Amino acid sequence: MGPLLIFLLALVIVLILTTYVRLHPFLSLVLTSLCIGIMAGRPEEALSTISSGMGKVFAQFAIIITAGSILGLVLEKTGGMEIIASDLIKVSKRPLLTLNILGFLFAVPFMCSILAYVVFSPLARDMSRRLNIPAGIAATSLVLGTLASFNLVYPSPVIISAASEMNVDVAKVFFMGLMIALPMTLVGYRYASGSLKIRTDVDIIKTSSFRERSTSRASAYVPICLPILLILAGTFSSDPMIGFIGEPDIALLIGVLLCLVWSRSYGKELHEWIEKAIRRSGIVLLDLCGGGALGATFTMTGAGEALGKLFMDIDLPSLLIPFLVAVAVQTVQGSRVVTMLVVPSLIIPVLPQLGLPPEISLLSMACGTFLFSHVNDPFFWIFRDLAELETGEALRYYTLGGILMGVTGLLLLGFGYLIAF
Repeated sequence: MGPLLIFLLALVIVLILTTYVRLHPFLSLVLTSLCIGIMAGRPEEALSTISSGMGKVFAQFAIIITAGSILGLVLEKTGGMEIIASDLIKVSKRPLLTLNILGFLFAVPFMCSILAYVVFSPLARDMSRRLNIPAGIAATSLVLGTLASFNLVYPSPVIISAASEMNVDVAKVFFMGLMIALPMTLVGYRYASGSLKIRTDVDIIKTSSFRERSTSRASAYVPICLPILLILAGTFSSDPMIGFIGEPDIALLIGVLLCLVWSRSYGKELHEWIEKAIRRSGIVLLDLCGGGALGATFTMTGAGEALGKLFMDIDLPSLLIPFLVAVAVQTVQGSRVVTMLVVPSLIIPVLPQLGLPPEISLLSMACGTFLFSHVNDPFFWIFRDLAELETGEALRYYTLGGILMGVTGLLLLGFGYLIAF
């Protein structure tokens, strides 16, 4: 069976298992990987490929995801999130824009867009009541902010694996991704707010449901901001020690240690929060390992070369090819991180023919992860349920908003490519 047919059948299998059978993503992805090996006539090789693919992803993400989960949960429980949210609300006269910025700022430090949305969703519900606007509008402004940074800004899990695999210039990816993500998050905000007349009087802003606790501002800001600064310093410095502490794993662990030192007075509660965060990160890691297995088995079959040749034969612009491959994978299986684990293995073999800098190819894929997230995306259901929406409303707010942002990002990337390369 040809590699292109195997690829298409594998996408169908994933779609059926995740959407109709409602099988857990980890099982869906691993079972599909086994099916790929059988269809390729190489089942024994597929087993070893699945193991190596899963192991590679676990080694790359275990510390990052676990550290981000602990950091987010402890700051939420100790009131650090409330302090930062309150500060942003005080300086902003646009409550919906504040929600958007909160999502944008915290999705990457938390290493999870879903976590950032869940943490601030109570604030979104409170604002919708106080502003007398539909709950879906406030929730949409928040959720699209989380997606803008999580899908595009290094060292998000969406970007970091592909950046390593494609051997890109990390500094270029960071700054280009940030420059694209910033206008995209504003597009998300405008899509959410539309033509609504929203009150911005001081009473509403000051009476947010978020209450400042006894937690200091340093204990709220430093564990999040310091790791980001260390990662940036490690990117630009040639000093071995700075490079070491600037590794995302080490920088996030430093942030976690600082957070735990500041929170030590919580005693037994702190240990319970850490246990909960680790369990939650384990579920995320299983899904990511499943995505690593799928990407590795696709590589084994030569699907990347076949897919690239198909797009080359129909003479599409080079910039569109990584984007469309990501759209296809994202539409079928739902997880953005999994998409970016799978797609590089399909695109790397045809990079020489595309003639694109690897940084541009990577960001083109990342823009594709915004498109057609729907009922097979776990975030879709979390967004719908916490915002108390009907499925049709969630599709209008979440799915269509993502489409608008993804297309906007591709256009911005194309414009930047024409200017800078």
